Amino acid sequence: MFIALLAFSKQYAQHRSTMNVEMNSEKKTLAVTQELLFFNESNDTLTTIVLNDWNNAFSNKNTPLAKRFSDEFYRGFHLAKEEERGSTNELRIVDLSNQLVTWERTTKNPDYITIKLNQQLLPNQKITFKLSYVSKIPSDKFTKFGYNNSGTIGLKNWFLTPARYENHAFVKNSNNNLDDIANAISDFAIFLKLPKPLAATTDFNSKKLSDENGFTIYKFSGENRTDFNIIAEPNITFKSYTNASSEVLTDLKDNKLNDIQKAIAIDRIVTFSKNLIGSYPYEKIVVSQTSYERNPFYGLNQLPSFLSPFPDEFIYEIKFLKTYLNEFLKSSLHLDPRKDNWIYDGIQVYAMMKYIDEYYPETKMMGSISKIKLLKSFNLTNIEFNEQYSYFYMLMARRNLDQPLGSPKTSLIKFNEQIASKYRAGLSIRFLDDYLQNNTVSNSIAKFYKESNTKQISSDDFERILKANTTKDIEWFFNTIINSRAIIDYKFSSVTKTKDSITISVKNRTGAQIPIPLYGTKKGEIVFKQWLDIDACDSTFTIARNTVDKIVLNLKNEVPEYNLRNNWKKLDGFFPNNRPVKFVFMKDLEDPYYNQVLYVPSIGYNLYDGLTPGLRLHNKTILEKPFIFDINPSYSTKSNNLSGSALIAVNQNFRNSRLFNARYSFSTSYFHYAEDATYLKLNPTVQLRIRQSNFRDNRKQLILFRQVMVNKEKSELVIDNSPSNYSVFDARYINTKTEVTNHFNFATNIQLAGNFGKLTAEIEYRKLFENNRQINLRFYAGSFLYNKTQSDFFSFALDRPTDYLFDYSYLGRSESTGLFSQQYIIAEGGFKSKIDTPFANRWISSFNASYSVWNWIEVYGDVGLIKNRDRNARFVYDSGIRLNLVTDYFELYFPVYSNNGWEVAQNNYNEKVRFIVTFSPKTLINLFNRKWF
Repeated sequence: MFIALLAFSKQYAQHRSTMNVEMNSEKKTLAVTQELLFFNESNDTLTTIVLNDWNNAFSNKNTPLAKRFSDEFYRGFHLAKEEERGSTNELRIVDLSNQLVTWERTTKNPDYITIKLNQQLLPNQKITFKLSYVSKIPSDKFTKFGYNNSGTIGLKNWFLTPARYENHAFVKNSNNNLDDIANAISDFAIFLKLPKPLAATTDFNSKKLSDENGFTIYKFSGENRTDFNIIAEPNITFKSYTNASSEVLTDLKDNKLNDIQKAIAIDRIVTFSKNLIGSYPYEKIVVSQTSYERNPFYGLNQLPSFLSPFPDEFIYEIKFLKTYLNEFLKSSLHLDPRKDNWIYDGIQVYAMMKYIDEYYPETKMMGSISKIKLLKSFNLTNIEFNEQYSYFYMLMARRNLDQPLGSPKTSLIKFNEQIASKYRAGLSIRFLDDYLQNNTVSNSIAKFYKESNTKQISSDDFERILKANTTKDIEWFFNTIINSRAIIDYKFSSVTKTKDSITISVKNRTGAQIPIPLYGTKKGEIVFKQWLDIDACDSTFTIARNTVDKIVLNLKNEVPEYNLRNNWKKLDGFFPNNRPVKFVFMKDLEDPYYNQVLYVPSIGYNLYDGLTPGLRLHNKTILEKPFIFDINPSYSTKSNNLSGSALIAVNQNFRNSRLFNARYSFSTSYFHYAEDATYLKLNPTVQLRIRQSNFRDNRKQLILFRQVMVNKEKSELVIDNSPSNYSVFDARYINTKTEVTNHFNFATNIQLAGNFGKLTAEIEYRKLFENNRQINLRFYAGSFLYNKTQSDFFSFALDRPTDYLFDYSYLGRSESTGLFSQQYIIAEGGFKSKIDTPFANRWISSFNASYSVWNWIEVYGDVGLIKNRDRNARFVYDSGIRLNLVTDYFELYFPVYSNNGWEVAQNNYNEKVRFIVTFSPKTLINLFNRKWF
């Protein structure tokens, strides 16, 4: 009787779905009839039930998923054809008596539905529904799941299933393309009817029931699952590798390895994972190329394939290890993947680092490239493979864009979600492991994983288990490392030595109280290591000297520390902290033991200097620094004299404020502004950057104060009656929010000089409509507060500003005719046609608009009013065709009609065409990087 009760409890103690599914490979649809048994496992009485329907997140351009794509500057979803989208259609729900059940789906959250129960569902009661619906499968170009042109269909989150219930409510998570669906644990039985020649691969138990009439019918089943994979393809590309633990199905690409080599690598990884974490609870696991491409090993995947710095076996192992661990943990570790995602990431990266330590301890970050003698001086080629994780985290910390590890996954900016926070989580667990020792962390992970096999768990359980397995106080780990963005920075405040002892004072520069390791080294070899607990920091203590010649804090970077440059003291020599200068070609990682000076050949161009080859000297390593210098002397080939630019800057980050960065800088430049005349510009600046408390919000604000001082030589060729020396105070405020579908920018500016004062405002708006047409609107207004000048050099310009502050990248700034005069800068009046009254010395207002008619072809129009002294205000206008090839970076304008009449019918029309072109690599790189930050 007791055994029967246990069997009954097992059968009905959770939800169960039985589905009959027929695929239409032509229409890319799944016709589903589903019997869903819902068991109320909670102690609450339910009046509604929530079902996840993440496939419907692809249904239109206004879903949370579409918004996420737009925020991250992915245009593909917005521009997609209707047939490429996914959706759930024809949904009908009835109870066992075939009575219709009421359900609702909101416009705001179309990716889950709420069923309204006809009567209350008490604790430990069950209810059964019958559902029928059609799932339209999306194209895989959005998330890599779905159908592709080769006929393969990867099915993910295509069915309706109960949302997880906890803390007296259903978890209502929308699909944000983060692989963090909150499904309740269920049992599944699926009968899939698949048209030939498609065949299925799955991580469920599978059985082929029949193979006739052009269809293959499969039965798939799985217990205690939250999600699963089904891949249908014309020719099965997955191969099976079986060991004592489980069957692995993989199509991970590597044509250079044979099946035996792959089998050895897979067996080693499966065994390693089992020994470190625990046994995988299911019979099969799918490790796919699609899963790897969604979450690649960043660092390894960025290297060009022709370099081949790693052996083929190593590359395959790392790719398989990362993907296997991800599937292993997401399938069997029953956590909230949105709220507690740091545990998934932390265990995954921690395991990868342990694997490298065990099997590839001598491997460098750059692989065999590290052995090239010419590259030995680069710190990039000298660091260990596992050290790269810290640099990826520091990339964001130095930008002041790192986020707490305990933050919900949806709140992370893309670089943190995909890279920095993942690596920081692994580093943090490894740090705790090193501190606690005795395999405390490894044992805790194994126990935590084992508990997860029997119930839904959370980060609180992980904390409980860790604390139970050690006598040390580790409250700091969760308070500081996990749930805050406090940065860590220790330094030596004083060191005194005798023949036998060293007296040390360690200073905590940021107040983030955590333990840190102290090393003593002799000729680079470690003599001793000891951990300084929190109470030992910010105090003075004495240790035995042990013949050491250097003491170092955090030598192996166990602690994810913000600054390593102040972590060491030499005990020999007259200048104990003298860092030698190290010259490095092109770019490098920061080396804490040297003052790095990077030298880079540079080349520029303008009409008057010609080509300007030079040698740029700077200290900008891959990580941001508080102090920056950048000197770029160059040679003007056309004028045969020196030119160039220079910059020094100090960055100050504010960790707990919306004002997150202040930059104090002084820059100078010296070039020709005409064939026979040069200019010298001096520019002290204070720049304040403001960011929303929600880092994912693309709104950014900038406040800038600067004094622009210009010294110009007189030119015999350019007669503009402008002064030779002038100084302008410039204060500017910019507020911008941009994404794929919407862009808004507001800027206001005040300029004060001896002979004039100006006040201006500018508003830009760009909208991408649902029909994929785009409109661009810009309004500009400016007025002189006072104007004592005698020329138009400081006047408002209608179509081509004089650029008296020398801010714009004009190729030929003093040209009034010829190709270089046709360069267009979107500034001031913003007109494209050259109107015969091009300046305004009182006030100006203009409105610029363009609208796309087909792809990147747009029509544009400009209207404005300009006012000059002793003249009535004049109305001006122009219109034409805009080829918007890359917005703000490469555009062409063809005038059609303006105050000048029909310009297309006039002589020398080619001289009226205007162009925008940007050669700055940094500007173009920012265009492609913006989705990450």
